[in-house]
Amino acid sequence: MKSGTPNVRYFESILGTIGNTPLVRLHRVTAGLKGLILAKVESLNPGGSVKDRIGVRIVEEAEQSGRLRPGGTIVESTSGNTGMGLALVASVKGYRMVFTLPDKMSMEKIRLLRAFGAEVIITPTAVPHDSPESYTEVAKRIARETPNAILADQYDNPRNPESHYATTGPEIWDQTAGQITHFICGIGTGGTISGTGKFLKEMNPGIRVIGIDPRGSALREYFYTKKMTPLPKTYKVEGIGQDYVPGVLDFSFIDEVIEADDRESFLMARRLTREEGILAGGSAGTAVAGMLKIASRFAEGDVVVVLLPDTGERYISKIYNDEWMRENGFLTPERITVRYVLDSKSKHPRGVISIDPATSVRIALDTLKQHDISQIPVMEGGRPVGSVHDHDLMMKVIESPALVGAPVRDVMGANFPVVGIDASVEEVLRLMRVKENYAVLVEERGKIDGILNRYDVMEYMGR
Repeated sequence: MKSGTPNVRYFESILGTIGNTPLVRLHRVTAGLKGLILAKVESLNPGGSVKDRIGVRIVEEAEQSGRLRPGGTIVESTSGNTGMGLALVASVKGYRMVFTLPDKMSMEKIRLLRAFGAEVIITPTAVPHDSPESYTEVAKRIARETPNAILADQYDNPRNPESHYATTGPEIWDQTAGQITHFICGIGTGGTISGTGKFLKEMNPGIRVIGIDPRGSALREYFYTKKMTPLPKTYKVEGIGQDYVPGVLDFSFIDEVIEADDRESFLMARRLTREEGILAGGSAGTAVAGMLKIASRFAEGDVVVVLLPDTGERYISKIYNDEWMRENGFLTPERITVRYVLDSKSKHPRGVISIDPATSVRIALDTLKQHDISQIPVMEGGRPVGSVHDHDLMMKVIESPALVGAPVRDVMGANFPVVGIDASVEEVLRLMRVKENYAVLVEERGKIDGILNRYDVMEYMGR
C-alpha cells in the first residue's frame, strides 16, 4: 500500500489487494464440537477465490523469463476461478485471454470471464483428461498455435504451490500464532494444499494436513492405493477432484484424504450461507462436510483451519437455485409431498394436458401421440369427468374401428383421483395400487394444476 500524498493510502492496482484474507470462527455448523474451528475465507480476495493468489506469480514469472511479451495471450484450462485470477492480471497488464472450461461449470463463471474480455471455449466434461476434446488438451493446442502466448498450466506449473507456500501458509501460521493443529482443504490441482501444507509442516511437523476429495474423483483412492481408477464417475461440484494426479500435487505433505459427495457439499454450502453468513461455493461445502466427518477427533485446545476456496455468487443458478437442487435430487425435504415430486418431473412439471368429452377418439389418440404421454384426463369446466389411456383406447378401436370418430365420452374411463398439492407421496402410492388409477390429478387452490403418473413416481423413487 502506498501513501505518496500525505494521509492518502492506496494500492497501485487491484492486484495489491490479493491475500491477507481473514480467519472467521464457525459457530452453528460446528455446534457441539471441541476445539476452535476457523474458516479461511478466500472469497474476500478481489477476484472472489483462492486462485487469485497464483495468477500474479504465474504471469510475472512468464514475463521475467521472456515467454510472455507485451500484447501476448494468456491461455488456461480452468474451472473458472483460476481464469478469474488470471483475468485480473491480464486486465491490469493488457494481455489477451483465452480460457477453456468444462461444460458442467456454472453460467455465472462463463459470463464473469467474458465480462473481463476473455474468450471462453466450452469443452465436454465426460472425457478423459488426455482426450483431444478435454479442456486441458484444448488449451494446450491453442497455446501452441497462438504466437506470443503462454499456457498458465496451473496443473503442472510450480508457481501454483509456490504461491501458497509464500502467502497462504505464512498467513495461517501468523493468524493462529503458530497454534494451528489441523489444516483442511479440498484437492483440485493440489497447489493450495501442497504449498500451504509444505509451509505448515516445516513450521510444525505435527500439524495434520487433511485433503477433501469429492466422491467420483480418483484422488482419494490413489492416495491410499497408488492405483488410478480407469473411469472415475462424474460429479457436479466444481473446481476440485481429478481423474489423474496433477504435477503440482504433492501427497507427501498430506496426512489423509476424506471423501464428501455432491449432496453433502451443496447442502453444507447453503448452511454456511444461511447459518454463518458466508456465501460459499460448492467446494467450500465439500471441505466443511469432509471436516465434520473427522470432527470427533478434535480436542479442547485444537485450532482447526478449513479453507473455503470461493464465493457462492458463482453458483446462484445451481447450488442456490432450489429448482436445480430438486431436479438433481440434492434438496429433499423431511416429508416428501406431491409438490416436491411434481416440481422434480423432467417433463410437463406443471399444467395439465386434457381433452373435452366431445373430442373424437381420433383426436384423443393424436393428442396422446403428439405429447408423448400414455394417459390423459377428460375435463369439462375445469373439472375432471373421466380419463382415457392409450392402451385401453387402442384396444377399443381395434375391436370396433367405427369408434375412431365417436366422442371420447362414449369410451372414457373413470376419473383419475384428485390429491392436494401438499399430500404425501405415500398417499399417491396408495391410490396408484388400484389398477385403474394410471395417474393422479394435483389440485392447488381449487384448480387442477398438475398430473403425476406411475412413471413420474417411479422416476422420482429411483433417484
